[in-house]
Amino acid sequence: MNEIPIWILLSLVGLLVILSAFFSGSETSMMAINRYRLKYLVKKRNKGARNVNRLLARTDKLLGVILIGNNIVLILASVLVTIIAVRLWGNSGVFYVTALFTLIILIFAEVTPKTIAALKPESIAFPASFILKPLLKILDPLVFLIGFISNSLVKLLGINPEKEIDHELGSEELRAILLSSGMPQRQQDMLMGIFDMDYLSVNDVMIPKNEIVGINIKDDLEIIIKNLNTVRYTHIPLYKDTIDNISGFLSSNKKADFLSLEKPSKTLLKTFVEDPLFIPENTPLNV
Repeated sequence: MNEIPIWILLSLVGLLVILSAFFSGSETSMMAINRYRLKYLVKKRNKGARNVNRLLARTDKLLGVILIGNNIVLILASVLVTIIAVRLWGNSGVFYVTALFTLIILIFAEVTPKTIAALKPESIAFPASFILKPLLKILDPLVFLIGFISNSLVKLLGINPEKEIDHELGSEELRAILLSSGMPQRQQDMLMGIFDMDYLSVNDVMIPKNEIVGINIKDDLEIIIKNLNTVRYTHIPLYKDTIDNISGFLSSNKKADFLSLEKPSKTLLKTFVEDPLFIPENTPLNV
């Protein structure tokens, strides 16, 4: 080591600090990545997402290779910094250089990369996965040994390290996600309404009688055809004399079939009408 120039040792220390920053950022980004967006990107066959998904399938191995790599890098860097300090200032310089190096590590290899990784997890995790994946294969025996010892200690605490973490969301968690999603209010209200279906009945979603648009089958055929061409609803109620006397419904497809007839008639119209379904107004919507 005495023959190696100081500038080369300093360059090696700088490289090791960068590697430590890589491991620190990788760890934070892997843990901070949105699992649901990750599943979506995996379905889209995003290669980086697929690598990250495989690595996260065994979190213990992933953390093992990251921590092993980071500790090896930091130990080597500490050794080199100590050698530089002794060569430049003797034993008295070791304390001051160690304090300075600790500050450098905290800023450049811990806080800064982890902050960036927490804010931009995909930007860090996806590229890092292409390095961590082969590195895991290389260090697999060491990772297995350390993981075996670590898992054994975890089991002594009554925790199963191989149990999969439940990432499923409940209704209240989904509500919180929707409220903070930033989507337009109208769409948000529509989706939030789905969660209220357990507490709603048919009466809560019924259209007031005076707002119902229907066809009186007692009208002349010309008036019926004119009204059918005007109404744009997917299901049109047909009634006799008053809206209280519903005789059936005409779907948009059936309406198109009827209007396409060469000689439409009331008799033929009845063949296209679907029987009404009568439901008590207090029936829950989720039935």
